[in-house]
Amino acid sequence: MQQHDAGMVAADALEVTPLTLVEGRLAALCWGRADAPVWIALHGWLDNAASFSRLAPQLAERLDIRLVALDFRGHGHSAPNAEAGSDYALWDYALWDYCHDVLDAMDALALDQVVLMGHSMGAAVACLLAAAFPERFSQLTLIDGLGMLTTPAESTADQLRRGLLAHRMRPSRMPSYPDVATAVAARVVGGVTPIDADTATPLVERNSRELASGRVTLRTDSRLLKASPVRFTAPQVLALLASIRCPVQLIEGEQGILGERAWAVKARAAVPYLNRCVLPGGHHLHLERDHVNGVFEAVVSGQEGV
Repeated sequence: MQQHDAGMVAADALEVTPLTLVEGRLAALCWGRADAPVWIALHGWLDNAASFSRLAPQLAERLDIRLVALDFRGHGHSAPNAEAGSDYALWDYALWDYCHDVLDAMDALALDQVVLMGHSMGAAVACLLAAAFPERFSQLTLIDGLGMLTTPAESTADQLRRGLLAHRMRPSRMPSYPDVATAVAARVVGGVTPIDADTATPLVERNSRELASGRVTLRTDSRLLKASPVRFTAPQVLALLASIRCPVQLIEGEQGILGERAWAVKARAAVPYLNRCVLPGGHHLHLERDHVNGVFEAVVSGQEGV
């Protein structure tokens, strides 16, 4: 593991330290004492480690933990999957591939067991890991995410066709913008879930890089936008959720993606040890300035019952 002391910046009460892990393949942001108990935080699809930049400093200070927020492969400052034609080419970004990012980070940090915090897609990855390796994860804190996207068994062939065709097309270039503010505005307009400019800014700032022309483009691997060739079926996801043996704290936004939707109700019922909390806010409530303190208090309160 390499730890960079240069470029440390203030983040609320605690400084944030950039990390590189796994021979530089994975990037992360870290808050808290180096020898404190570790939590690993996992961001959502097309987001990055800055997703936790407003919540992590508070948690690290109050709970006296070291919170390490990863950039998943192809996101933020982490390396993309190898290009097609190389010896280690990976065409797809399958959900379970991100499990290797977490396990690799744990190995690099010499961690046998950790607490996982996951938002959206990161929550799905956390559920997969806790189901497959119950001995390595003592607790899950999930923010507006539970389970995984599914495909009905009868649609498997159609899903496979769409994914294979998409991945045989040449990857497109990410768009460029005159400045970060314009890139933020594009994220607000084009986001999969509603997000405002203030909430999107930390995500876009970490995901931006300046071109030789002076314009700004995104670090995101465009292959992340392609359809997945394979997804779990609903019964498989419910079986995975039922296999989680650690305590699960689920924090949902009132305007989030779960609520009382039929699938969310089934998913919650499948988890053996789940504590649910619904708070004001949207899908990114842990990053929304008006709602992050509520998430902080809920997480801290949840620790009292663990």
